[in-house]
Amino acid sequence: MSDEKFDQEPMTMDQAMAGEGSMFKQLKEGDVVDGVVVHIDKDGVLVDVGTKSEGVIRPDELDRDRSLKAEDVVSVGDTIKVYVIQADNSEGGPLLSKKRANFESAWLAVEKAYENNEYIKAMVLDRVKGGLVVDLGIRGFVPGSHVGSGKLKNLDKFVGQSMTFKVIEVDRERRKVVLSNREAAAEEAAARKKETLAKLAEGVIVPGVIRRLTDYGAFVDLGGVDGLLHISEMSWTRIKHPSDILKVGQKIQVMVLKMNMDENRISLGLRQILPDPWVDVCKKYSVGDVVKGTVTRVVPFGAFVAIEGGVEGIIPNSELAYKRFNRPDDIVSAGQELEVKIIDLRSEERRMSLSLKRMQPAPERPERPERPRREKEESDVDKYRAQQEESGENKTTIGDLLGSQLKDFAVDEPAEEAAPAVEEAPAAEEAPAAEETPAAEAPAEESAE
Repeated sequence: MSDEKFDQEPMTMDQAMAGEGSMFKQLKEGDVVDGVVVHIDKDGVLVDVGTKSEGVIRPDELDRDRSLKAEDVVSVGDTIKVYVIQADNSEGGPLLSKKRANFESAWLAVEKAYENNEYIKAMVLDRVKGGLVVDLGIRGFVPGSHVGSGKLKNLDKFVGQSMTFKVIEVDRERRKVVLSNREAAAEEAAARKKETLAKLAEGVIVPGVIRRLTDYGAFVDLGGVDGLLHISEMSWTRIKHPSDILKVGQKIQVMVLKMNMDENRISLGLRQILPDPWVDVCKKYSVGDVVKGTVTRVVPFGAFVAIEGGVEGIIPNSELAYKRFNRPDDIVSAGQELEVKIIDLRSEERRMSLSLKRMQPAPERPERPERPRREKEESDVDKYRAQQEESGENKTTIGDLLGSQLKDFAVDEPAEEAAPAVEEAPAAEEAPAAEETPAAEAPAEESAE
């Protein structure tokens, strides 16, 4: 062994530890390093950062929210990033800050997003004059004209929501970060629309979210693109308004019925993926069955009734009641529960006819007294015909008979006037007037005979 080795001066403990640089880290102020939480108490948090002594995080350096307890921020065994405030404090260990490390990490993330044109998700903290304040780990500001479509008036509803933003301005020296939700939403929607359209095709079933309800249907967000679900395609049974079965924000499955991207129209259907109640109607019901139902609507020609299973039948006016009425709603009203009889069923035509009046006893009709039959009096013509048939003579016509009767009737009156003419017959022979009135002579002669 060489004497040179023994001639060297012995090292102190500090020199020995300092010489073992590979065992302990050398920290300097401003560094951001990883550390492991080893102890938590009321005085702060001890963190092993690889130095000969654990570093200390005081309670006010844990988080920006000083109302939080240390146990709410970290737990023993957690690996966290810390900012070096002092490499060595009075107790020998480094003085650390988790709050400042978060701040530095936030700035780095914001600057990276700005340089790479990336999106950032952040929570809206407050509504202030002119826009919104968001939490990025640092304070960010969103002008009102960059929220949503840029024309929204009520910005308070966004407080507490997590939204997507695009960084449009960064100034670290002034600690200024300006964000835009409008640009992020527009670009994000365009990307989603392109991706969604690539998946859509007629007959495909896709998920969607009800975005808006109208009287004639519902607009469904399929993922960056909207489709129209018409009220007639919502249910196998008739509904009054889309809000009867749907609500805004509801997630549903719909079928793509038709696509016309030249006009940006996508028609959707919901009932196509629901069971059709008419399929099993003939298995459940038959003509003559008595069923219970509810009147859904009253129309001029009758009333529609929904029975069990969602099938809707019609009671025509002629089957509402035995008595006379002016309008169907004089007999039934919407929402009324009834017992009705099935009188016609054609499932292939989706048609069911019902009767209400046949559930009631038919009214008794009062018996009408029989009228005595009048015996037909035998006319003179009939008597004459009978006499002719008995005698075998039937040469005289009815016209001859009537003519003779009229002749007798016409002669009766002149005969009475001719009576005095018989008494004055001698005078009549002298007078030449007898030639002027030959018609009067004939009755006179007949009377004389």
